[in-house]
Amino acid sequence: MRIIFVKFREVSQKYPIVRGMASYAIIWPTGSLIQQKLIGQDELNYLQALRFSLYGGFFVAPTLYCWLRCSSYFWPKSDLKSAITKALVEQVTYSPAAMCCFFFGINLLEMKPVAECAEEVKRKFWPTYKVGVCVWPILQTINFFFIPEHNRVVYVSFCSLIWTSFLAYMKALEAQKKENELTNDNKIIHKGHIVSNVNTEPINQIEDKSKRLSVIR
Repeated sequence: MRIIFVKFREVSQKYPIVRGMASYAIIWPTGSLIQQKLIGQDELNYLQALRFSLYGGFFVAPTLYCWLRCSSYFWPKSDLKSAITKALVEQVTYSPAAMCCFFFGINLLEMKPVAECAEEVKRKFWPTYKVGVCVWPILQTINFFFIPEHNRVVYVSFCSLIWTSFLAYMKALEAQKKENELTNDNKIIHKGHIVSNVNTEPINQIEDKSKRLSVIR
């Protein structure tokens, strides 16, 4: 076990992207499970957590790593001005694309049609982006100003634990909405059935009385 850890450490130091992929493959499903617990879900959906792990480890980490490398290339200085610039540029370049890819990608992993994936992007992008634009510029300014370049992906991965829980919550909103609508429809149908029974019972009694009177006559 120690040999594996040492080898992984050597590889991660040589290739920082590997460390980022490993951390995201753990943190993203953790965020999904936290979200499921927070909404009071009785049984945890481990299959959904696996989807988050695959998406976070094999898509988010590599794309984020490339963005961080590009931002360091275009703004190589580590001063506060460069850090704020990179954080703001990220909010109009990487972040919108990342959010769209998230809603589209997770739905695609759920084997949903492409049209439905695109519709969820249209429906949930703007509410999610409005929250993200208030949070991530601060976190990324800290990242670009204080954190060494080889640790930036890992830093963002820890910050994204809470953010991923929020994304998982946004992802689950539609399913919860549909479940509530279905429950309400069932209640309406059930009430309608009760009213129908209540209304028809007196009519049946009247018909029976009429038949008895006709027999007596």
